[in-house]
Amino acid sequence: MKRDSRLSGVLHVLLHMAEQGAPMTSDQLAKAMQTHPVVIRRILGGLRDAGFVHSEKGHGGGWTIARDLAEITMRDVYDAIGRPSLMAMGNRTEAPGCLVEQAVNAALDTSFQEAEALLLARFGEVTLAALAADFHARMAARPPQTQEHIHG
Repeated sequence: MKRDSRLSGVLHVLLHMAEQGAPMTSDQLAKAMQTHPVVIRRILGGLRDAGFVHSEKGHGGGWTIARDLAEITMRDVYDAIGRPSLMAMGNRTEAPGCLVEQAVNAALDTSFQEAEALLLARFGEVTLAALAADFHARMAARPPQTQEHIHG
């Protein structure tokens, strides 16, 4: 089963934007993310609607982060991208006639709900500022000759 990597990708894009400190075009972001500019515009359009990014058209325009990184959590971004499924596992059937499968489903449903609640709570604790600080700590730990490459 293919994993949904939208949250990871969006967080990645936002951190590249924060690092740049100036407007970035969809083309620039697409190169950094190794994807197509249309994908970037689609992603960022939803984040613009949520108030996390801003776009300016024309010369010198591009995408910028509209709020302080300390005010945006991973949970905020997760909500803004439509709350994709967190669990790849699920029940074999949703309304089984078999009592054994009903017992299995009940146990799995409770476990999945508890796991999702914990994960979403953790997402709410991690800000983009914390992610940026982690990135900077990792850059500082790299040998100087490799620090010019943010991506990779």
